[in-house]
Parts: sequence; C-alpha cells; structure tokens
Amino acid sequence: MNTKNNVRFNKPRLLIVGCGDVGMRLLPLVRERFRVFAVTSQPARAAALRAAGAVPVVADLDRPETMKRLAGLAQRVVHLAPPQQDGALDLRTRNLTAILPEGARVVYVSTTGVYGDRGGAATPETTPVAPRNARARRRVDAERVLRAWAVAGGGKVAILRAPGIYAADRLPIERLQRGTPALAPVDDVYTNHIHADDLARLCALALFRARPGRVYNASDDSRLKMGDYFDLVADAFGLARPPRLARTELEKAVSPMLLSFMSESRRLDNRRIGTELRARLLHPRVEAAVAALARASK
Repeated sequence: MNTKNNVRFNKPRLLIVGCGDVGMRLLPLVRERFRVFAVTSQPARAAALRAAGAVPVVADLDRPETMKRLAGLAQRVVHLAPPQQDGALDLRTRNLTAILPEGARVVYVSTTGVYGDRGGAATPETTPVAPRNARARRRVDAERVLRAWAVAGGGKVAILRAPGIYAADRLPIERLQRGTPALAPVDDVYTNHIHADDLARLCALALFRARPGRVYNASDDSRLKMGDYFDLVADAFGLARPPRLARTELEKAVSPMLLSFMSESRRLDNRRIGTELRARLLHPRVEAAVAALARASK
C-alpha cells in the first residue's frame, strides 16, 4: 500500500478558479492541507500548475459545457476569475455557481471599485456599493449571484474586495517610463494597495476564518494619493516623476479607461482582516514594500 498516495487522496479538496498570479502564490499556502485542483483555460499552463502542486483541470468559464466535470468536485473554492470584458452581468460567475455543490465554502476576490467614488472618505465594508463603470457593475453582479447561491443552497461565501494589487512585476514602471501624467495635487485621489502575496494569504485565511456572507476590504494600511504612489515608485527605481496635470488637462491626455481609475477616491477601512481573519500582513505599508522591491532589483 502506498501510504503517501493514500494521504494525498484523503485530503479535502480545494478548487481554485482563475489560477493566475495570485492563485500561484496561494498554492504553496494550501497544497499541504488540501488536494488542490486548479482550473485553467490554457492547456499550456497545465505543466506549471502541476509543478506548483495542483491538479490542473482544463475548463473555460465562458463555455459551460467544459465546466461539467467540475460539478461537486470540491467543498472549498477560491474564485479568482474576473468577469468577461463586456456586458452588464458576470456570466462566468453564473456558470461557476451552476456546478458548485450545496454547502460549499467559497472565497471570492472582488474589487474595491464596487464602492465607486467616495470623495476620499473612509470606506468600511458596510458602505453601500455604487459602481461607476461597467467593470465594477459586473463585480457587483458577481457578488450578488454568489450571495443568492449561498442562500439557496446553504453555502458560505466570503468576499475579499481588493484594491490595486502590486508585486515586483506589477509596478507602474512602464507607465513611468512612458511619462504618463498624473493628477495635480489639488485634484489627486486617494488610492489603496495590497501586495499579491498578502492577498494570497488573505484568501487562505478566509477559507477557515471568514464569517459566512462577510465582506472584507483586502487592503494594506497605506494612505497615499495616487500621484504620490507614482512618485514613490519613480524615486525608488531612479525614474523621472510623472508630470502633474489638472483634471481638465488630464482628460485630454489619457485614455477613458485610465481616467476612470483616476476619478475615484476612497480610504479603505481594513480593520476586519485583522480582527476577524486575524491577518498579519507581510507588507502593511506600500512605502516600505516598494523600497524593498527596488533594493532587490539591483
């Protein structure tokens, strides 16, 4: 009898849907505790997922017929897949809930964009959603679909609302090199951040510690204006700071999508991740983390 294989197959199952960067960071945190199945729509990624400790499953959330093999596969699910690029509804989340077993526990990574523009106000999880663009409206739809699924089938869902995710390869270096302008200080907006490693850790903690139906602002402790963040990265990596423009001038200089990111201001209240998930962030402040990333790059 192969005891090692028996132990592996007797582990509870975890399904990771949308196993990209954050999912790959999550795998080392959960692969000893679970037998992990990672969904990918790209067959070429199967080898990398297998090497990271997951059982790769090729399926496509945009093609419901490919999802049937996942029906009832795992009682714990981390949903990292973004909505499709158009439409008012998140059809991918609808396709996922169709194959989730009753009573499953789901952790969904949403976005803080669901709050819309708060004019720089403090924003706890009890703040009503007020999405201002189609991307955020699809995220609100996904949250509502998952809550309705949980109520109907006795499931448990926890929602992590993530702000700007950063890491060594997720910094605005190219933007700075292009000289893309930022807002003048008088018009600037508050922005929020989370390191990709910390977001992965919050996903792992939420699998065990999140309260059913609970929303968590998955943000660090930073309180920076967006332009100050760009200046911080520029200084750390020896790049020119971006030019600052008044909002009326910036509207003519950047794309509508980029402008939308620079038109919402909020200061996230992240106390729940400490009091309820009992999280201790590896990178509580983006200033120190960016400085460390710059040192490591030299």
